[in-house]
Amino acid sequence: MNTQFTNQQKPTLINVIAWMTLASGIVNLFWGIAASGAALHTFVGVICTPITILPTVLGIFEIIYAAKLMSIPPQQIRPSTNIAILEIICILLGNVFAVVVGILALVFYNDLAVREYFARLNGTLVPATTASAASASTSEPEPTPVIPSEETPEETSLEEPPSSDEESPKS
Repeated sequence: MNTQFTNQQKPTLINVIAWMTLASGIVNLFWGIAASGAALHTFVGVICTPITILPTVLGIFEIIYAAKLMSIPPQQIRPSTNIAILEIICILLGNVFAVVVGILALVFYNDLAVREYFARLNGTLVPATTASAASASTSEPEPTPVIPSEETPEETSLEEPPSSDEESPKS
């Protein structure tokens, strides 16, 4: 584990992601339990109970992931886009709060400070940004296009120069 990393501050968006994921996990946990309880009252609901258990399982995974994000010292962890996508899929069960959290999490994962935090945390290289690539390309001047002047001949002779074999006398 990185001992130097424990002294550094987490970006604010990491804390926001952690707290949103924790809140969504708790909501999904209760949402799944309530949906499963309601589904058990009808015959069709009993058949659909495995679908209503999914928010409960997602809620457990969200709580575990949020705990890892909040841990001190930080654990090596990657951005969990899978959890964010599953939160968005919760719209099928009517959980709008999880959808909003999933969308915000995906947006926050693309923030430069968040990417750098996860890269430092995992000891990987930070990918080059488009801003640095654009500044690197503007530092070198582009070659100017050559415009033919009016003094240079535009057409060249189509005839080939005579070869040395044609000029030599044949014996």
